[in-house]
Amino acid sequence: MYETIFYSVENGVARIKLNRPNTLNAFVGLMNKEITKAIKAASSSEEVRCIVITGEGRGFCSGQDLSEVDENMDHGQVLREKYGPMIKQIYQCEKPIIAAVNGVAAGAGFSLALACDFRLLSDRASFLNAFIHIGLIPDSGNSYFLTRLVGEAKALEISVLGEKIPADQALALGLATKVVSSDNWDSEVNQFAERIAALPTKAVGLIKRTIKAAGELTFTDYLEEEAQGQRIAGLTKDHREGVQAFMEKRKPTYIGK
Repeated sequence: MYETIFYSVENGVARIKLNRPNTLNAFVGLMNKEITKAIKAASSSEEVRCIVITGEGRGFCSGQDLSEVDENMDHGQVLREKYGPMIKQIYQCEKPIIAAVNGVAAGAGFSLALACDFRLLSDRASFLNAFIHIGLIPDSGNSYFLTRLVGEAKALEISVLGEKIPADQALALGLATKVVSSDNWDSEVNQFAERIAALPTKAVGLIKRTIKAAGELTFTDYLEEEAQGQRIAGLTKDHREGVQAFMEKRKPTYIGK
């Protein structure tokens, strides 16, 4: 079904593994399309309550495969046709998405990680805004997400200096949710993903929606967005389960509906 990625679903978690390890999972056009397709499939599946994106081998994603680059090409059109749809699909997904960054995430690979909701980093992982090293600007939504995470001054520094950011520094900057020992990598990623998958999924999606709205709407319009979101959340089975569990002094069991 897929040529450049692995896709599987287990225990409510959809796992997307980039599968071009000989290039540190560098992007080719087909990979952009297959990630977009996989995110769309996971978004529409009632079975899926959380999505994990990671890389096969020792890298997360090294960015664009330069063997596919023709210097006569229109780089803007490449973004419009390949990277834009992929990042937009991730951005619009209301299910929680975890970037499990197992190794280097450079260029558009860094952008891919930034677009996700949570970033778990192996202690061997690193980020690199590599665009400056080939005379380009950060793309694939990079500056949009990076500025919101670290502020304008630090985003400019990261983008212009183009220096490697090791995992511990990424954590200090707020670019990582957690740094995980490579010795316990698989078990800790699975544990975190299943923890997120066990939450009330509709509420998580609505939280994502209102947080995005907070940066885009006026305060009055935001309050209306918030009210609409709470109305929807209040009608879910998980809300009723949460209240019932609280009254009965037990741990709730959410079903994502």
